[in-house]
Amino acid sequence: MLSLPHEMISMFEPFAPVFSQRVWERAKVLVVGALLTPGRRTVAAALRVVGLSQDRHFGTDHRVLNRAHWASLALCPILLRLLLVAFVPPEAPIVVGIDEHSERRRGAKIAAKGIYRDPVRSSKEFFGKTTGLRWIWMQLLTPIPWAQQVWALPFLTALAPSERYHQKRPLRHKTITDGGRQMIRQLRRWLPDRTIVAVADSAYAVGDLLARCQRLPRPVTVVTRLRRDAALSDPPPERRAQTRGRARKKGRRQPTLKARLSDPQTVWQPVVVRWSGGVERAIEIATGTAVWYHGGMPTVPLRWVLIRDPAGEFDPQALLCTDQKAAPPQIAEWFVLRWRLEVTFQEARAHLGVETQRQWSDLAIARTTPALLGLFSLVTLVAWQIRGEAELPTRRAAWYDKAVPTCADTLALVRQHLWPHVFSEMSQSEADMVKIPCLVFERFATTLAYAAWKSASMAKV
Repeated sequence: MLSLPHEMISMFEPFAPVFSQRVWERAKVLVVGALLTPGRRTVAAALRVVGLSQDRHFGTDHRVLNRAHWASLALCPILLRLLLVAFVPPEAPIVVGIDEHSERRRGAKIAAKGIYRDPVRSSKEFFGKTTGLRWIWMQLLTPIPWAQQVWALPFLTALAPSERYHQKRPLRHKTITDGGRQMIRQLRRWLPDRTIVAVADSAYAVGDLLARCQRLPRPVTVVTRLRRDAALSDPPPERRAQTRGRARKKGRRQPTLKARLSDPQTVWQPVVVRWSGGVERAIEIATGTAVWYHGGMPTVPLRWVLIRDPAGEFDPQALLCTDQKAAPPQIAEWFVLRWRLEVTFQEARAHLGVETQRQWSDLAIARTTPALLGLFSLVTLVAWQIRGEAELPTRRAAWYDKAVPTCADTLALVRQHLWPHVFSEMSQSEADMVKIPCLVFERFATTLAYAAWKSASMAKV
Protein backbone atom coordinates (compact mmCIF):
# COMPACT_ATOMS: atom_id res chain seq x y z
CA MET A 1 0.00 0.00 0.00
CA LEU A 2 1.36 3.41 -0.98
CA SER A 3 2.16 5.66 2.00
CA LEU A 4 1.33 9.34 1.68
CA PRO A 5 1.99 12.51 3.68
CA HIS A 6 -0.82 13.30 6.12
CA GLU A 7 -1.60 16.48 4.13
CA MET A 8 -2.40 14.41 1.06
CA ILE A 9 -4.29 11.78 3.05
CA SER A 10 -6.67 14.42 4.38
CA MET A 11 -7.27 15.67 0.82
CA PHE A 12 -7.68 12.16 -0.65
CA GLU A 13 -10.05 10.66 1.93
CA PRO A 14 -13.23 12.45 0.77
CA PHE A 15 -12.87 10.87 -2.70
CA ALA A 16 -12.53 7.27 -1.45
CA PRO A 17 -16.30 6.44 -1.28
CA VAL A 18 -16.59 6.91 -5.07
CA PHE A 19 -14.32 3.87 -5.66
CA SER A 20 -14.21 0.30 -4.47
CA GLN A 21 -11.32 -0.46 -2.12
CA ARG A 22 -9.21 -2.25 -4.77
CA VAL A 23 -9.74 0.43 -7.40
CA TRP A 24 -9.07 3.20 -4.87
CA GLU A 25 -5.61 1.85 -4.01
CA ARG A 26 -4.70 1.71 -7.70
CA ALA A 27 -6.19 5.15 -8.34
CA LYS A 28 -4.00 6.71 -5.64
CA VAL A 29 -0.92 5.22 -7.28
CA LEU A 30 -1.89 6.78 -10.61
CA VAL A 31 -2.54 10.18 -9.02
CA VAL A 32 0.81 10.22 -7.23
CA GLY A 33 2.57 9.00 -10.34
CA ALA A 34 0.93 11.72 -12.45
CA LEU A 35 2.07 14.36 -9.95
CA LEU A 36 5.69 13.16 -9.93
CA THR A 37 6.15 12.29 -13.59
CA PRO A 38 8.06 15.00 -15.51
CA GLY A 39 7.26 13.53 -18.93
CA ARG A 40 4.22 12.10 -20.65
CA ARG A 41 1.30 11.36 -18.33
CA THR A 42 0.82 7.74 -19.29
CA VAL A 43 -0.01 4.85 -16.98
CA ALA A 44 3.41 3.29 -17.66
CA ALA A 45 5.21 6.51 -16.73
CA ALA A 46 3.20 6.81 -13.51
CA LEU A 47 4.12 3.25 -12.50
CA ARG A 48 7.80 3.77 -13.25
CA VAL A 49 8.13 6.92 -11.16
CA VAL A 50 6.66 5.24 -8.05
CA GLY A 51 8.89 2.16 -8.44
CA LEU A 52 6.35 -0.31 -9.88
CA SER A 53 8.00 -0.91 -13.24
CA GLN A 54 8.40 -4.63 -12.41
CA ASP A 55 4.82 -5.15 -11.20
CA ARG A 56 3.34 -7.83 -13.46
CA HIS A 57 -0.21 -6.71 -12.63
CA PHE A 58 0.18 -3.46 -14.55
CA GLY A 59 -2.97 -4.23 -16.55
CA THR A 60 -5.04 -3.57 -13.44
CA ASP A 61 -3.82 0.04 -13.42
CA HIS A 62 -4.89 0.52 -17.02
CA ARG A 63 -8.33 -0.83 -16.18
CA VAL A 64 -8.81 1.91 -13.58
CA LEU A 65 -9.29 4.28 -16.52
CA ASN A 66 -10.78 2.16 -19.29
CA ARG A 67 -12.96 -0.37 -17.49
CA ALA A 68 -13.43 0.07 -13.72
CA HIS A 69 -16.83 1.20 -12.41
CA TRP A 70 -16.64 4.68 -10.94
CA ALA A 71 -18.27 7.96 -11.88
CA SER A 72 -16.12 10.96 -12.79
CA LEU A 73 -19.04 13.30 -12.14
CA ALA A 74 -19.30 12.09 -8.55
CA LEU A 75 -15.78 13.42 -7.87
CA CYS A 76 -16.60 16.97 -9.02
CA PRO A 77 -18.84 18.15 -6.14
CA ILE A 78 -16.36 16.70 -3.64
CA LEU A 79 -13.50 18.65 -5.19
CA LEU A 80 -15.63 21.80 -5.38
CA ARG A 81 -16.60 21.66 -1.71
CA LEU A 82 -12.97 21.21 -0.68
CA LEU A 83 -12.05 24.28 -2.74
CA LEU A 84 -14.86 26.33 -1.22
CA VAL A 85 -13.85 25.41 2.33
CA ALA A 86 -10.24 26.38 1.61
CA PHE A 87 -10.59 29.57 -0.42
CA VAL A 88 -14.13 31.02 -0.46
CA PRO A 89 -15.75 32.51 2.68
CA PRO A 90 -19.28 31.22 3.37
CA GLU A 91 -20.90 34.61 2.73
CA ALA A 92 -18.95 35.44 -0.45
CA PRO A 93 -20.41 34.85 -3.93
CA ILE A 94 -19.05 31.87 -5.84
CA VAL A 95 -17.56 33.09 -9.12
CA VAL A 96 -16.99 30.43 -11.78
CA GLY A 97 -15.67 30.65 -15.31
CA ILE A 98 -16.95 28.63 -18.27
CA ASP A 99 -14.96 28.13 -21.43
CA GLU A 100 -14.08 25.52 -24.04
CA HIS A 101 -10.65 24.35 -25.11
CA SER A 102 -9.29 22.08 -27.80
CA GLU A 103 -6.93 19.32 -26.74
CA ARG A 104 -4.56 18.41 -29.56
CA ARG A 105 -4.88 14.66 -30.03
CA ARG A 106 -4.43 12.44 -33.07
CA GLY A 107 -5.15 8.78 -33.64
CA ALA A 108 -7.44 6.67 -35.79
CA LYS A 109 -9.05 5.05 -32.75
CA ILE A 110 -10.05 8.32 -31.04
CA ALA A 111 -13.68 8.48 -32.11
CA ALA A 112 -14.59 11.87 -30.60
CA LYS A 113 -11.83 13.88 -32.26
CA GLY A 114 -12.70 16.64 -34.69
CA ILE A 115 -11.32 19.77 -36.34
CA TYR A 116 -11.81 22.94 -34.31
CA ARG A 117 -10.62 26.51 -34.15
CA ASP A 118 -7.31 26.80 -32.32
CA PRO A 119 -7.51 29.88 -30.05
CA VAL A 120 -3.75 29.85 -29.46
CA ARG A 121 -2.79 30.08 -33.14
CA SER A 122 -5.78 32.17 -34.27
CA SER A 123 -6.08 35.94 -34.37
CA LYS A 124 -8.40 38.53 -35.88
CA GLU A 125 -6.66 38.13 -39.24
CA PHE A 126 -5.86 34.40 -39.17
CA PHE A 127 -8.16 31.42 -38.48
CA GLY A 128 -6.10 28.54 -37.13
CA LYS A 129 -7.37 24.97 -36.93
CA THR A 130 -6.38 22.00 -34.83
CA THR A 131 -7.31 18.31 -34.72
CA GLY A 132 -8.25 16.92 -31.36
CA LEU A 133 -10.87 16.85 -28.63
CA ARG A 134 -13.03 19.74 -27.50
CA TRP A 135 -13.80 20.17 -23.81
CA ILE A 136 -16.08 22.47 -21.85
CA TRP A 137 -14.78 23.16 -18.39
CA MET A 138 -15.87 25.09 -15.34
CA GLN A 139 -13.37 26.64 -12.95
CA LEU A 140 -13.62 28.31 -9.58
CA LEU A 141 -12.24 31.87 -9.76
CA THR A 142 -10.89 32.71 -6.32
CA PRO A 143 -7.94 34.54 -4.74
CA ILE A 144 -5.06 32.30 -3.66
CA PRO A 145 -3.37 33.67 -0.51
CA TRP A 146 0.26 32.96 -1.39
CA ALA A 147 -0.12 33.96 -5.06
CA GLN A 148 -1.68 37.34 -4.18
CA GLN A 149 -4.01 37.07 -7.16
CA VAL A 150 -6.96 35.09 -8.51
CA TRP A 151 -6.43 31.59 -9.89
CA ALA A 152 -8.84 29.52 -11.97
CA LEU A 153 -9.25 26.09 -10.34
CA PRO A 154 -10.93 23.42 -12.56
CA PHE A 155 -13.52 21.17 -10.94
CA LEU A 156 -15.90 20.13 -13.76
CA THR A 157 -14.92 19.14 -17.31
CA ALA A 158 -17.05 17.55 -20.02
CA LEU A 159 -16.32 16.34 -23.55
CA ALA A 160 -18.12 18.28 -26.31
CA PRO A 161 -17.80 16.34 -29.61
CA SER A 162 -18.62 17.91 -32.96
CA GLU A 163 -21.97 17.70 -34.73
CA ARG A 164 -20.51 15.23 -37.24
CA TYR A 165 -19.65 12.87 -34.38
CA HIS A 166 -23.29 12.81 -33.25
CA GLN A 167 -24.63 12.52 -36.80
CA LYS A 168 -22.79 9.21 -37.20
CA ARG A 169 -24.43 7.90 -34.04
CA PRO A 170 -28.05 7.92 -32.85
CA LEU A 171 -27.29 10.79 -30.45
CA ARG A 172 -28.75 14.26 -30.14
CA HIS A 173 -26.16 16.93 -30.75
CA LYS A 174 -25.46 19.33 -27.89
CA THR A 175 -24.00 22.70 -28.72
CA ILE A 176 -21.43 24.48 -26.59
CA THR A 177 -24.17 26.62 -25.05
CA ASP A 178 -26.21 23.50 -24.24
CA GLY A 179 -23.25 22.08 -22.38
CA GLY A 180 -22.65 25.35 -20.53
CA ARG A 181 -26.30 25.58 -19.53
CA GLN A 182 -26.28 22.02 -18.16
CA MET A 183 -23.11 22.75 -16.18
CA ILE A 184 -24.67 25.84 -14.60
CA ARG A 185 -27.81 23.91 -13.67
CA GLN A 186 -25.69 21.11 -12.21
CA LEU A 187 -23.71 23.63 -10.18
CA ARG A 188 -26.94 25.11 -8.83
CA ARG A 189 -28.12 21.63 -7.76
CA TRP A 190 -24.86 21.11 -5.89
CA LEU A 191 -25.03 24.53 -4.22
CA PRO A 192 -28.72 25.42 -3.85
CA ASP A 193 -28.21 28.12 -1.21
CA ARG A 194 -25.11 30.00 -2.45
CA THR A 195 -24.85 33.08 -4.64
CA ILE A 196 -23.33 32.02 -7.97
CA VAL A 197 -21.84 34.20 -10.71
CA ALA A 198 -20.91 32.53 -14.01
CA VAL A 199 -18.45 34.38 -16.27
CA ALA A 200 -18.19 33.39 -19.93
CA ASP A 201 -17.20 34.68 -23.35
CA SER A 202 -19.53 35.90 -26.11
CA ALA A 203 -20.23 32.33 -27.27
CA TYR A 204 -22.50 31.98 -24.23
CA ALA A 205 -24.40 35.23 -24.83
CA VAL A 206 -27.44 33.27 -26.00
CA GLY A 207 -30.97 34.21 -25.01
CA ASP A 208 -32.06 30.68 -24.12
CA LEU A 209 -29.11 30.09 -21.78
CA LEU A 210 -29.45 33.50 -20.10
CA ALA A 211 -33.21 33.15 -19.65
CA ARG A 212 -32.95 29.66 -18.17
CA CYS A 213 -30.37 30.87 -15.64
CA GLN A 214 -32.74 33.69 -14.65
CA ARG A 215 -35.67 31.27 -14.24
CA LEU A 216 -33.93 28.96 -11.76
CA PRO A 217 -35.51 28.86 -8.26
CA ARG A 218 -32.47 30.85 -7.17
CA PRO A 219 -31.16 32.61 -10.29
CA VAL A 220 -27.54 32.34 -11.38
CA THR A 221 -25.98 35.63 -12.48
CA VAL A 222 -24.29 35.36 -15.89
CA VAL A 223 -21.70 37.87 -17.16
CA THR A 224 -20.59 37.69 -20.80
CA ARG A 225 -19.49 39.87 -23.67
CA LEU A 226 -22.27 41.53 -25.66
CA ARG A 227 -22.34 42.42 -29.33
CA ARG A 228 -22.15 46.17 -29.85
CA ASP A 229 -24.89 45.93 -32.46
CA ALA A 230 -27.24 43.92 -30.21
CA ALA A 231 -30.93 44.86 -30.56
CA LEU A 232 -31.69 46.15 -27.06
CA SER A 233 -35.07 47.61 -26.13
CA ASP A 234 -36.92 49.22 -23.26
CA PRO A 235 -39.13 46.99 -21.08
CA PRO A 236 -42.62 46.46 -22.55
CA PRO A 237 -45.24 49.01 -21.43
CA GLU A 238 -47.79 47.97 -18.87
CA ARG A 239 -50.60 46.03 -20.49
CA ARG A 240 -53.95 47.76 -20.31
CA ALA A 241 -57.12 45.95 -19.32
CA GLN A 242 -59.20 44.33 -22.06
CA THR A 243 -56.36 44.64 -24.60
CA ARG A 244 -56.59 42.03 -27.35
CA GLY A 245 -53.75 39.93 -28.64
CA ARG A 246 -50.56 38.67 -27.05
CA ALA A 247 -48.69 40.74 -24.51
CA ARG A 248 -45.76 42.72 -25.85
CA LYS A 249 -42.32 41.32 -25.09
CA LYS A 250 -40.33 44.51 -25.57
CA GLY A 251 -40.78 48.27 -25.74
CA ARG A 252 -39.13 51.05 -27.70
CA ARG A 253 -35.86 50.17 -29.42
CA GLN A 254 -32.77 51.61 -27.72
CA PRO A 255 -29.70 52.92 -29.55
CA THR A 256 -27.07 50.27 -30.20
CA LEU A 257 -24.02 50.16 -27.98
CA LYS A 258 -21.90 51.03 -31.00
CA ALA A 259 -23.91 54.23 -31.41
CA ARG A 260 -23.56 55.02 -27.71
CA LEU A 261 -19.78 54.81 -27.99
CA SER A 262 -19.71 57.65 -30.52
CA ASP A 263 -22.58 59.66 -28.99
CA PRO A 264 -21.29 62.76 -27.13
CA GLN A 265 -24.38 62.61 -24.89
CA THR A 266 -23.31 59.27 -23.38
CA VAL A 267 -22.45 59.67 -19.70
CA TRP A 268 -19.12 58.09 -18.76
CA GLN A 269 -18.20 57.43 -15.14
CA PRO A 270 -14.50 57.16 -14.20
CA VAL A 271 -13.84 54.25 -11.84
CA VAL A 272 -10.87 52.25 -10.56
CA VAL A 273 -11.23 48.45 -10.73
CA ARG A 274 -9.07 45.43 -9.98
CA TRP A 275 -7.53 44.32 -13.28
CA SER A 276 -5.58 41.33 -14.48
CA GLY A 277 -2.69 40.40 -12.21
CA GLY A 278 -4.32 41.97 -9.16
CA VAL A 279 -3.36 45.54 -10.10
CA GLU A 280 -5.76 48.47 -10.07
CA ARG A 281 -6.65 50.25 -13.30
CA ALA A 282 -8.58 53.42 -14.13
CA ILE A 283 -11.32 52.96 -16.73
CA GLU A 284 -14.51 54.71 -17.80
CA ILE A 285 -17.91 53.01 -17.66
CA ALA A 286 -21.31 53.73 -19.22
CA THR A 287 -24.24 51.55 -18.20
CA GLY A 288 -27.98 51.05 -18.39
CA THR A 289 -30.73 48.43 -18.31
CA ALA A 290 -32.64 46.91 -21.23
CA VAL A 291 -34.38 43.78 -22.46
CA TRP A 292 -32.92 41.58 -25.17
CA TYR A 293 -35.40 39.75 -27.39
CA HIS A 294 -35.24 37.84 -30.65
CA GLY A 295 -38.21 36.23 -32.38
CA GLY A 296 -38.97 32.84 -30.89
CA MET A 297 -36.52 33.33 -28.00
CA PRO A 298 -37.22 34.23 -24.35
CA THR A 299 -37.00 37.86 -23.25
CA VAL A 300 -33.89 38.56 -21.19
CA PRO A 301 -33.76 41.57 -18.85
CA LEU A 302 -30.13 42.65 -18.45
CA ARG A 303 -27.71 45.39 -17.52
CA TRP A 304 -25.31 46.46 -20.25
CA VAL A 305 -21.91 47.94 -19.48
CA LEU A 306 -19.62 49.78 -21.87
CA ILE A 307 -15.94 49.99 -20.90
CA ARG A 308 -13.32 52.21 -22.44
CA ASP A 309 -9.73 52.97 -21.54
CA PRO A 310 -8.82 56.66 -21.08
CA ALA A 311 -5.24 55.78 -22.08
CA GLY A 312 -6.44 54.03 -25.25
CA GLU A 313 -4.49 50.83 -24.60
CA PHE A 314 -7.42 48.51 -25.41
CA ASP A 315 -10.53 48.71 -27.57
CA PRO A 316 -13.89 49.51 -25.95
CA GLN A 317 -15.67 46.46 -24.57
CA ALA A 318 -19.39 45.72 -24.15
CA LEU A 319 -20.61 43.41 -21.38
CA LEU A 320 -23.98 42.13 -20.19
CA CYS A 321 -25.08 40.96 -16.75
CA THR A 322 -28.35 39.16 -16.07
CA ASP A 323 -28.57 40.82 -12.63
CA GLN A 324 -29.82 44.34 -13.33
CA LYS A 325 -29.00 45.41 -9.74
CA ALA A 326 -25.31 44.49 -9.98
CA ALA A 327 -22.85 47.39 -9.72
CA PRO A 328 -21.13 48.17 -13.07
CA PRO A 329 -17.58 48.22 -11.57
CA GLN A 330 -18.26 44.80 -10.04
CA ILE A 331 -19.45 43.46 -13.40
CA ALA A 332 -16.20 44.64 -15.01
CA GLU A 333 -14.11 43.01 -12.28
CA TRP A 334 -16.02 39.75 -12.62
CA PHE A 335 -15.43 39.61 -16.36
CA VAL A 336 -11.71 40.38 -16.07
CA LEU A 337 -11.35 37.25 -13.93
CA ARG A 338 -12.11 34.99 -16.90
CA TRP A 339 -8.70 35.76 -18.40
CA ARG A 340 -7.27 33.43 -15.79
CA LEU A 341 -8.89 30.46 -17.55
CA GLU A 342 -6.36 30.66 -20.37
CA VAL A 343 -3.49 30.77 -17.87
CA THR A 344 -4.69 27.62 -16.11
CA PHE A 345 -4.91 25.63 -19.34
CA GLN A 346 -1.40 26.70 -20.34
CA GLU A 347 -0.07 25.73 -16.90
CA ALA A 348 -1.84 22.37 -17.06
CA ARG A 349 -0.22 21.63 -20.41
CA ALA A 350 3.23 22.75 -19.29
CA HIS A 351 3.35 21.16 -15.82
CA LEU A 352 0.65 18.46 -15.62
CA GLY A 353 1.02 16.84 -19.02
CA VAL A 354 -2.34 17.61 -20.60
CA GLU A 355 -2.19 16.49 -24.27
CA THR A 356 0.56 13.94 -23.54
CA GLN A 357 -1.67 11.06 -22.38
CA ARG A 358 -2.14 8.21 -24.85
CA GLN A 359 -5.45 6.57 -23.98
CA TRP A 360 -7.72 5.91 -26.96
CA SER A 361 -10.80 4.15 -25.54
CA ASP A 362 -13.86 6.36 -25.09
CA LEU A 363 -14.13 5.79 -21.34
CA ALA A 364 -10.44 6.40 -20.66
CA ILE A 365 -10.46 9.61 -22.72
CA ALA A 366 -13.53 10.88 -20.88
CA ARG A 367 -11.75 10.29 -17.56
CA THR A 368 -8.10 11.17 -18.14
CA THR A 369 -8.22 14.79 -19.29
CA PRO A 370 -10.70 15.89 -16.56
CA ALA A 371 -8.49 14.09 -14.02
CA LEU A 372 -5.33 15.90 -15.18
CA LEU A 373 -7.11 19.26 -15.10
CA GLY A 374 -8.48 18.43 -11.66
CA LEU A 375 -4.91 17.77 -10.51
CA PHE A 376 -4.30 21.52 -10.84
CA SER A 377 -6.93 22.14 -8.16
CA LEU A 378 -5.79 19.18 -6.06
CA VAL A 379 -2.19 20.44 -6.04
CA THR A 380 -3.42 23.85 -4.90
CA LEU A 381 -5.42 22.23 -2.09
CA VAL A 382 -2.49 20.14 -0.88
CA ALA A 383 -0.21 23.20 -0.92
CA TRP A 384 -2.83 25.08 1.12
CA GLN A 385 -2.94 22.15 3.57
CA ILE A 386 0.85 22.24 3.89
CA ARG A 387 1.40 26.00 4.13
CA GLY A 388 -2.00 27.53 4.89
CA GLU A 389 -1.89 31.23 4.07
CA ALA A 390 1.86 31.45 4.65
CA GLU A 391 4.15 32.33 1.78
CA LEU A 392 5.32 29.41 -0.36
CA PRO A 393 9.01 28.85 -1.11
CA THR A 394 9.73 30.54 -4.43
CA ARG A 395 12.46 29.49 -6.83
CA ARG A 396 14.66 32.53 -7.43
CA ALA A 397 17.93 33.17 -9.21
CA ALA A 398 20.35 36.04 -9.62
CA TRP A 399 18.86 36.73 -13.07
CA TYR A 400 15.20 36.20 -12.09
CA ASP A 401 13.82 37.60 -8.86
CA LYS A 402 10.31 36.14 -8.92
CA ALA A 403 7.88 38.30 -6.98
CA VAL A 404 5.22 35.73 -6.00
CA PRO A 405 4.95 31.93 -6.20
CA THR A 406 3.51 30.46 -9.39
CA CYS A 407 1.94 27.13 -10.33
CA ALA A 408 5.44 25.66 -10.79
CA ASP A 409 6.37 26.57 -7.20
CA THR A 410 3.10 25.10 -5.89
CA LEU A 411 3.65 21.82 -7.72
CA ALA A 412 7.28 21.73 -6.57
CA LEU A 413 6.21 22.06 -2.94
CA VAL A 414 3.84 19.11 -3.27
CA ARG A 415 6.44 17.01 -5.07
CA GLN A 416 9.06 17.71 -2.41
CA HIS A 417 6.65 16.39 0.22
CA LEU A 418 5.99 13.28 -1.86
CA TRP A 419 9.53 12.28 -2.80
CA PRO A 420 10.63 10.97 0.65
CA HIS A 421 7.56 8.72 0.85
CA VAL A 422 8.08 7.37 -2.66
CA PHE A 423 11.78 6.78 -1.99
CA SER A 424 10.96 4.86 1.21
CA GLU A 425 8.56 2.64 -0.77
CA MET A 426 11.17 1.96 -3.45
CA SER A 427 13.98 1.03 -1.02
CA GLN A 428 13.36 -2.46 0.37
CA SER A 429 16.71 -3.31 1.99
CA GLU A 430 19.89 -1.76 3.32
CA ALA A 431 21.70 -2.91 0.16
CA ASP A 432 19.65 -0.42 -1.82
CA MET A 433 21.01 2.52 0.17
CA VAL A 434 23.41 4.96 -1.48
CA LYS A 435 24.77 7.70 0.77
CA ILE A 436 25.03 11.13 -0.83
CA PRO A 437 25.63 14.57 0.72
CA CYS A 438 22.49 16.35 1.90
CA LEU A 439 23.15 19.33 -0.39
CA VAL A 440 23.39 17.07 -3.44
CA PHE A 441 20.14 15.35 -2.48
CA GLU A 442 18.36 18.69 -2.06
CA ARG A 443 19.50 19.84 -5.49
CA PHE A 444 18.39 16.53 -6.97
CA ALA A 445 14.94 16.75 -5.33
CA THR A 446 14.50 20.39 -6.35
CA THR A 447 15.42 19.66 -9.94
CA LEU A 448 12.89 16.83 -10.11
CA ALA A 449 10.24 18.93 -8.37
CA TYR A 450 10.49 21.66 -11.01
CA ALA A 451 10.82 19.33 -13.98
CA ALA A 452 8.12 19.98 -16.58
CA TRP A 453 7.19 18.44 -19.90
CA LYS A 454 7.27 20.68 -22.96
CA SER A 455 5.48 18.90 -25.78
CA ALA A 456 6.29 19.45 -29.42
CA SER A 457 2.96 21.17 -29.93
CA MET A 458 3.81 23.65 -27.17
CA ALA A 459 7.20 24.37 -28.69
CA LYS A 460 5.57 25.49 -31.96
CA VAL A 461 3.28 28.01 -30.28
